[in-house]
Order: sequence, then structure tokens, then C-alpha cells
Amino acid sequence: MPKQLSILLRQTIEGELPHLRALTALEPPKPGSWSRKEELGHLIDSATNNHIRFVLAAIDGEFRGQGYAQDKWVEAHGYRDMEWRGLVDLWYQYNALLAQLVDRIPDTQMDNQCVIGKDALTLGFVIKDYVVHMQHHLDHILAREPITTYPKSAPAV
Repeated sequence: MPKQLSILLRQTIEGELPHLRALTALEPPKPGSWSRKEELGHLIDSATNNHIRFVLAAIDGEFRGQGYAQDKWVEAHGYRDMEWRGLVDLWYQYNALLAQLVDRIPDTQMDNQCVIGKDALTLGFVIKDYVVHMQHHLDHILAREPITTYPKSAPAV
């Protein structure tokens, strides 16, 4: 399963990189919404938080932690004021690292528990959910229809 999830993540980032790089008209966001830069920044924050989850669940046998304050993270980083190409490159490189990490997780670790807030999930589910979450936001950033459905129902462990 880790090999398939790593391939899925790699295919996602490789397939979307040219589309993200091609975006040039980055219009201001609607009031109360993230800009495209902020939404891509959110995906970088998601990569950061999930990186910790993946590693600790794999090496410690489980992960226990809270979610994170998404809006506050986006605001703290100031993604709206950053250069688009730099954000795209950071998103790509971070996810390439995660794909390599996922590929190295033994199959036997995929059922390890990840408790995020009150949700008890398997590591395998958290990794797959991470990619679906990413696809959902990329559809939105790239103004595609249909937008990938998210969130999916989480299985308890």
C-alpha cells in the first residue's frame, strides 16, 4: 500500500506542477476567502502537519496530536504577499519529499494509529486522505469542475 500511495502522490504533484506554473492571473480573493496563493500556502501547511504525522506514526507506532488552526497558519505565513513561482516550487519540493517518505514506510506500519483530535484513523487512511485533500484544493485553485469531493468519511480504528 505505501508504494501505491507514494505513486499516487507523485503522479498528483507531477501532473499538477505545469498547471500551477501556468497560472499568471492571480486575481484578488473574494471577501472572506483565501487567495490562490493562500490556498496553495494552506497545502504547504497541510504538508508540514502531515509530515510530522506520517513520520511519528511510522517510527513510534502511533501519532497523537491535535489538528491545526488553518486560517491562523495561512495568516501567519503571509502567503498572499509571496511570489507565486516560489510557492509552487516549495509545494512541489515538499510533496516530493513526502512521496519519498511514504515509499519508505513498511506495509506493516500502515495500520498504525493516528489520533488527530478525537478522530482515530490508520496511517494508511491519513496518507490517502492527504492526497484527496490536496486534489480538492488543487481543483479549486485551478478553477476546475468537478471539484474532488472532500472530506470523505473517516474510518475509526
